[in-house]
Amino acid sequence: RRRSVICVRLWTTRAGADCSKIGSFAAKVGAGANRLNLVMAAQVLSGTAVSAQVRERLKNEVALIKNKFPDFSPGLAILQVGDRDDSNLYIKVKLKAAAQIGISANHIRLPKSVTETEVLRCIVCLNKDPAIHGLIVQLPLDSDNPINTEKVTNAVTPDKDVDGLTSINAGKLARGDLGDCFIPCTPKGCLELIRQTGVQIQGKKAVVIGRSKIVGAPMHDLLLWNHATVTTCHSKTVQLNEEVNKADILVAGIGKPQMIKGDWIKPGAIVIDCGINSIEDSTRPSGKRVVGDVAYEEAKERASYITPVPGGVGPMTVAMLMENTVESAKRYLQESSQGQWNIQYSRLYVQTPVPSDIQISRSCIPKPIGQLAMEIGLRSEEVELYGQTKAKVLLSTIKRLKDQQDGKYIVVTGITPTPLGEGKSTTTIGLVQALGAHLHLNAFACVRQPSQGPTFGIKGGAAGGGYSQVVPMEEFNLHLTGDIHAITAANNLVAAAIDARMFHELTQSDKALYNRLVPSNNGVRTFSDIQLRRLKRLGIEKTDAAALTEEEVNKFVRLDIDPESITWQRVLDTNDRFLRKITIGESPTEKGHSRSAQFDISVASEIMAVLALTSSLEDMRHRLAKMVVASSKKGEPVTTEDLGVSGALAVLMKDAVKPNLMQTLEGNPVFVHAGPFANIAHGNSSILADKIALKLVGPEGFVVTEAGFGADIGMEKFFDIKCRYSGLRPHVVVLVATVRALKMHGGGPAVTAGVPLPKEYTAENLELLEKGCANLRKQIENAIVFGVPVVVAVNAFKSDTEAEIELVCRLAKAAGAFDAVKCTHWAEGGKGAVTLAEAVQRASQAPSHFRFLYDVELPIVEKIRIIAQKIYGADNVELLPEAQHKVDLYTKQGFGNLPICMAKTHLSLSHDPEKKGVPTGFILPIRDIRASVGSGFLYPLVGTMSTMPGLPTRPCFYDIDLDPVSEQVNGLF
Repeated sequence: RRRSVICVRLWTTRAGADCSKIGSFAAKVGAGANRLNLVMAAQVLSGTAVSAQVRERLKNEVALIKNKFPDFSPGLAILQVGDRDDSNLYIKVKLKAAAQIGISANHIRLPKSVTETEVLRCIVCLNKDPAIHGLIVQLPLDSDNPINTEKVTNAVTPDKDVDGLTSINAGKLARGDLGDCFIPCTPKGCLELIRQTGVQIQGKKAVVIGRSKIVGAPMHDLLLWNHATVTTCHSKTVQLNEEVNKADILVAGIGKPQMIKGDWIKPGAIVIDCGINSIEDSTRPSGKRVVGDVAYEEAKERASYITPVPGGVGPMTVAMLMENTVESAKRYLQESSQGQWNIQYSRLYVQTPVPSDIQISRSCIPKPIGQLAMEIGLRSEEVELYGQTKAKVLLSTIKRLKDQQDGKYIVVTGITPTPLGEGKSTTTIGLVQALGAHLHLNAFACVRQPSQGPTFGIKGGAAGGGYSQVVPMEEFNLHLTGDIHAITAANNLVAAAIDARMFHELTQSDKALYNRLVPSNNGVRTFSDIQLRRLKRLGIEKTDAAALTEEEVNKFVRLDIDPESITWQRVLDTNDRFLRKITIGESPTEKGHSRSAQFDISVASEIMAVLALTSSLEDMRHRLAKMVVASSKKGEPVTTEDLGVSGALAVLMKDAVKPNLMQTLEGNPVFVHAGPFANIAHGNSSILADKIALKLVGPEGFVVTEAGFGADIGMEKFFDIKCRYSGLRPHVVVLVATVRALKMHGGGPAVTAGVPLPKEYTAENLELLEKGCANLRKQIENAIVFGVPVVVAVNAFKSDTEAEIELVCRLAKAAGAFDAVKCTHWAEGGKGAVTLAEAVQRASQAPSHFRFLYDVELPIVEKIRIIAQKIYGADNVELLPEAQHKVDLYTKQGFGNLPICMAKTHLSLSHDPEKKGVPTGFILPIRDIRASVGSGFLYPLVGTMSTMPGLPTRPCFYDIDLDPVSEQVNGLF
């Protein structure tokens, strides 16, 4: 620098110029007066030194990230095809840089024999891996087979394309969206070197020599959007030397050794040489040396700054790759930290009178489900599209969002209902629409998938109603994504395995059974993994199939199932009363081994309850293996793992475990996942759906889920079973009530589906209503027992009067509700539930002291008694002999510490559906107790529970048809 200043003084003396003229000239050549160098060599821009600074900065940034997120590390994957020496060298340099910075780098090498399809498949897997934030394909591809390089590079998802080579990133750069793309590493490194000079790029004339997709073209775009005037030259450019001589900034990347001569360079120009070329040099031991595209020794006498080769752009390219990877990891963390959604809600055009549900559903055009997924923060690799209106969400989302704080958790339940239902599903959807589309909060609904049986039977659809629906309702109410079909297949595989095993044990000797269960392959018998696990449970610590004694063989091959103890039934997702009791094994081929059996409806299968209560794929596999299907004649439990079928069940259920994404009429996200019975099971949607939704909404958002039947059944099971297994803690209970149901509890006439309501329900009757509010008061008390604030939602019908609504709200608050409000969401959509949403928002900020009703370690009978007395209001419980036998059996088998899932009528707080209001002074009879060990609960039977509905005289299917022209489904409601 001292020498440069001296040179300036000599020059100014000769020119007789004053200091202002020096400054003016300096500005023109892009350097301060103290940087001018007219006769001395240019300053060297050392990429080695600058890249070291970049790497140190990145190392500190990564350390800060790991300090904040200890389990997180930026991840880079380098995919190589073949084994080229030069590629291996480049990869080694990248891996070393990544290790120094703290980036977890993974080198995937595919053989030269790999096909294009196999390469693309590998890239798809890496795209989906949440631990990888940067993915590069090392070029060139060294394969024996033809591979389209463009197709391969574009297969990398743009948000992991840290090389910046995909067409999407290139397009964004060309458009000037520099903050929304990855810039190719070499041009980005060149720009950083230019900035190191302190020269302002804006307004300068820049010349880029070369137009490759990796260097020349993106370098042109990068300089252009940094406000330089850019000319791109190439091998066909006429009078290239004259174009170069105009450049204040010259970037060369043409791949021709020393092509650009020193006298071409404009005095004072900045020269960035990207070329790496090998030339003959007899003075070197190798006989060669590396040079750039610029004649360095000549050019440095005219340039103000110049990069050497090697040691210039090369180290910067690697440093920028690392910078892009760290930037990608930061974006990943930022996206994982959910903020306010940028979501487009759909406007409702409300009509009076309210049209049918199907007409309303058809009037709405749902947005593409992929768009909704993007709006709520899901990544493309986390979503599997099933057409345009439904999708499955991968469980990897939970892992990505594990550090995200959960949102507010709201459960919607109801008073003891009429047979018509009181609108819990409609309220759930209306509330979410109000929270999202009207209060502009992140809000997610999580609901059960309905069975097709009632859809074609008497109940019809279950997508909500009026202007608070899940759409399209046809998709919602029919096959959806096939989860229930998967459950049906899995369930019936178990049933087939039970009867087949009993048949083979009854018709074969121990030796014959063993030879077939452990077949010889080339003279060697080998146990399968599931058989090895059975041996271990039996206490047989042997892995050699030839080493078992006769006694051990007998224990291994004989499950010795007691036919009278079988609790596993076949299922079908259709209402069919004639399958409630059947005889199987009547064919002569079964040799007289027949038995009585039955069919249940598919949603009554324990596998459905397992799906709803599982927390991961691994947990589901474990629960499926624990399902008890019968007892042996010695009284020992027989599981699906003993049958050898549990692994196959997991395979059948591997897609069903992923929650289904749909939307409301107003465009809010909805998870539709699992639909267990609310009597013999817990009647709640899946834990997995709730967990993903709570992460997606973020700490200020809301997840609203529904519990089946009244608060005495669905809500109690939600708290004591679902929350116990999920570890989630609810913030608010929304208790749905209707004037008609409360009048029924006050002594009104019977309410029957399909029959017009008596006048007592359509005319104002405050006395009858006030008397019936005793049921509301009891259900509020039931919720408060769990320590959670209660908001009462009075689902208003057009026949309800303001005086009736006001009376219900007043009495609800007096009973201890945090608030009670009128709701008109059926007729108005989210707008009609805004007051409810505001009350829920306030209640979610109130103190919550959630607690379980009982300790699972208590004896079985004591847990049943607590539920009966505290929730139902019973004086005591009475166990019939079969129930007492099951208590003894399950306690002996080690199932006594499971939660209790009461199977009781939903039409009364008691066991008698005719007793309305708040029955007292009754003894709750327990007829039987059964075990859902895989699900993780015991279910006492209070009275007779039907698990296979029948069809009425006029089923819904009379009205259901398909328009063959439009393919439109008609008749659903």
